[in-house]
Amino acid sequence: MPIVAGIRFKDVGKVYYFDPGELPLKGGDKVLVETVKGIEMGVVAIEPREVPEEDLVLPLKNVLRLATEEDLEIERNNEEKARQAMEIAAEKIARHGLEMRLVDAEYTFDGSRVTIYFTADGRVDFRELVKDLASALKTRVELRQIGVRDEAKFYGGLGPCGRELCCASFLCEFQPVSIRMAKEQNLPLNPSKISGTCGRLLCCLRFEAENLGAEKHREVPIEIGACVVTPAGEGKVTGYNQAKETITVMLEDGTEAEFPEEEVDEKK
Repeated sequence: MPIVAGIRFKDVGKVYYFDPGELPLKGGDKVLVETVKGIEMGVVAIEPREVPEEDLVLPLKNVLRLATEEDLEIERNNEEKARQAMEIAAEKIARHGLEMRLVDAEYTFDGSRVTIYFTADGRVDFRELVKDLASALKTRVELRQIGVRDEAKFYGGLGPCGRELCCASFLCEFQPVSIRMAKEQNLPLNPSKISGTCGRLLCCLRFEAENLGAEKHREVPIEIGACVVTPAGEGKVTGYNQAKETITVMLEDGTEAEFPEEEVDEKK
C-alpha cells in the first residue's frame, strides 16, 4: 500500500493526502507541499502511514520539504499582506456598491495568487471588482463565495449548548443534515431550537442520528397522542426522547412536563 501523510492547511480544515517521500515527518510539523494552486505551507495532521489505494485520489502530489525559518518568515509576511488585501478589498467593494461580506483572504506561499473569501445572499457579478483588485494588489486574484456554515467555522463562537462550535473545534467537513433527523429524535421542530448560529440545522443532529443507531428503531413505549397518567396528573403524550428515555406530556392545565418512561402509564 502507498505511504502517505495527511496535511491540513487551515485549523480544523480538511486533511489532504500527500506523498511524503523519505522525509521524517511528525505530527505538527510545518511543511511545503505542491498543490494545484502552487506551493503552499501546511501542517502534518496525520504522520506517514500506509493507506489502501482505493481511499486515495492518485497521483499524489509531493511534500517538498520541512519548513525552514526563512519559510516561516515568508508565511508571516503573507499573513500581513492578506490583512492589507482585506482592507483594499473592502474599499473596492464599497466603491463598486456590491452586496458582499468579506470573510478572509490568503496568499499562496509564493505570493502568485491571493484568494478572497466572501458571503452574499445571492450571486454577485464581481468581474470588474476582480480586475480592479488585480491592478491594486499586483497579483492574480480569486474571489470565492462561501456558505454561512463556512463563515461560522471561520469566526467560531459558542453554540446553544454552551460549547465551542463543532465546526470551529473539530468538524473537518460538513455533512448533510435534514429535518428528518430532528423528527426521528422527537425534537420540537422550532427553528430557534434546532438551528445553529449560522442559521442552518445543527450539525449535532447528524451526530445523534448516527450514534443512536438501533435506538432510533427502538419501539416507542407509548404512542404520541395517547392519554396517560403521570405523577403530576393526567395528560396527553406530545413527545418522546429516545436518548434520555423520557416522555413529554401535555397536562390538563396546559403545561408540558417531561417524565421518565417508568413514571408514565397509559390510561386504561
